[in-house]
Amino acid sequence: MSHATATAPTPGTGEPDPRRWGTLAFLGAAQLMLIVDVTVVAIALPHVGADLDLSRAATTWVISAYTLAFGGLMLLGGRVTDLLGSRPVVLTGLALFTGASLAAGLADSGGVLVGSRVAQGLGAALLSPAALSAVLRLFEGEERNRALGVWSALGGGGAALGVLLGGVLTAGPGWPWVFFVNVPIGIVVAFGLARRLPPAAPARTATAARARLDLLGALLVTAATGTAIYALIGAGDRGWLSGRTLGLLAGAALLYVLFGLRQHAAASPLMDLRLLTRRPVASGTFLIVAATALMVAGFFLGTFYLQHHAGRGPLATGLLFLPIAVATVVGATAGGHLIGRVGARALAVVGFVVAAAGFAVPALLDGSLAVVLGTTVAALGLGALFVAASATALGHVQAHESGIVSGIVSTFHEFGASLGAAVISSVAAASIAGATSTGFVHGFTVAAGVAAVAAVLSLVSVPGRSPGATHPTGGLH
Repeated sequence: MSHATATAPTPGTGEPDPRRWGTLAFLGAAQLMLIVDVTVVAIALPHVGADLDLSRAATTWVISAYTLAFGGLMLLGGRVTDLLGSRPVVLTGLALFTGASLAAGLADSGGVLVGSRVAQGLGAALLSPAALSAVLRLFEGEERNRALGVWSALGGGGAALGVLLGGVLTAGPGWPWVFFVNVPIGIVVAFGLARRLPPAAPARTATAARARLDLLGALLVTAATGTAIYALIGAGDRGWLSGRTLGLLAGAALLYVLFGLRQHAAASPLMDLRLLTRRPVASGTFLIVAATALMVAGFFLGTFYLQHHAGRGPLATGLLFLPIAVATVVGATAGGHLIGRVGARALAVVGFVVAAAGFAVPALLDGSLAVVLGTTVAALGLGALFVAASATALGHVQAHESGIVSGIVSTFHEFGASLGAAVISSVAAASIAGATSTGFVHGFTVAAGVAAVAAVLSLVSVPGRSPGATHPTGGLH
């Protein structure tokens, strides 16, 4: 295939690129790797810790190092995308992520593995917002709704799919393959995207040459997020109201304030804070945080329940998560078709109500069947929520803002994952450490309650639709 992307039409200026759906497939494969990599390691952790002789804290950082770098540097990735264009940032991030995956699989010590996970997170922070920005530029109108439905299905289903894949690989060739599997996929995707993505426009390149990246801002927001996550993870051991927990949370708040001040003072700020005052962006970030936190809480509780309480192995646990992955994809696909008709507000409210009903099942009934069935129902609603979140936040941005707003959405996706895991692990700590199921019941009860409260908040906060209005993402206002 010849390299003809330089002449691909730009959305809004001519006919759509005839290869746009194929390009979406490559971009989606890249995004799926990033999302799966958050959870694919979860089932392999006991084997990783045993083989590398890691302490409990070091084992925890195998996951935390990735999510922290991924989420904390996402805004920087969005800013770089706005300055340089999607193509170079996508390819650079993909190359870094693929190389770091190889290093992680070859790691023979905890330090090398954690360092490789940080490098994976950096690559993901560049790749994810740049890939989503490319999707927004390729599609318009109702096609954008369907494309966002596909994209949201990847984001939602990737978490559950990671547990399935982690179980299969850990029980088969061994834990290094949860990292090695990214290498051939990354090479194929990089080759495909290099031939399809259009180069950066000359005007964009010239702007980038004059602009400076706000590295101090990136450091402040990453430090703030890392401090908050550290506080929440340790709250189960130290207590939610302990001096150390409250002190760390206060320190995180101070760092966020300093980040805000830096954005006002910087000559080339990492982000325009005024974006967060826009109702669609603010409500979209709320939806993505809540939906991702609930999704991660569900698979976290389900994984530990099935392995620690029900005594099932990694492969059996992974297979039991297959209907959860399918339900998430079905919910997101249906959401992509429905949002143009009913609007984001109705879709968000219904999604949270379905999620609350699903989590109520294992909160009220004990047993593996109740956990799998309830979490599957919840995933159906959460899949639709990912569509509502993306369409709400991204529905009214200008082309030059698409990268940074995509970065905001992706950042809060990772923050939601960290928040969900940290809070729910503390709530269910007694059951994770022992044989009782009480902590799991409390965890699913909290998840159901949060979903119910989020449904009410969505009803009053998510923008509705104006009669007769049309919009590329479904008539959101």
